[in-house]
Amino acid sequence: MSANLNALKQYQSVDLRATIETASPHKLISMLLDGALASLAKAKGAIERESVEERTAHLNKAAEVIVGLKGSLDLEKGGEVAASLDNLYDYMIRTIYGANRNSDAEKVQEVMSLVLEIKQGWSEIPPDIQDN
Repeated sequence: MSANLNALKQYQSVDLRATIETASPHKLISMLLDGALASLAKAKGAIERESVEERTAHLNKAAEVIVGLKGSLDLEKGGEVAASLDNLYDYMIRTIYGANRNSDAEKVQEVMSLVLEIKQGWSEIPPDIQDN
């Protein structure tokens, strides 16, 4: 069974790499937002199970993704929206670290709600301007 599991993980890894290599910049940001949400949800579960190691790993992963999102901002072209997102991402990163320090599921949920709001706005960008 473990050989099948390893094969499945390798297949998923190749499939993810292929998706990333062919994805548009808009799709990549969507994937990052999904990744942040998944890590935050796993962290919340780990907090409920009182699994410190899992909580830390998932919250660190979520913070890394948000740092990546922050790094993708074009503050010159993005103007006020990019500046606001930059500040929001800073807040989210600080909140994640606080949630990890205090094992605070409510703070994790707060960040999840913020990411969901960004994801909703991102998905509503019209296709003709998504990658301009």
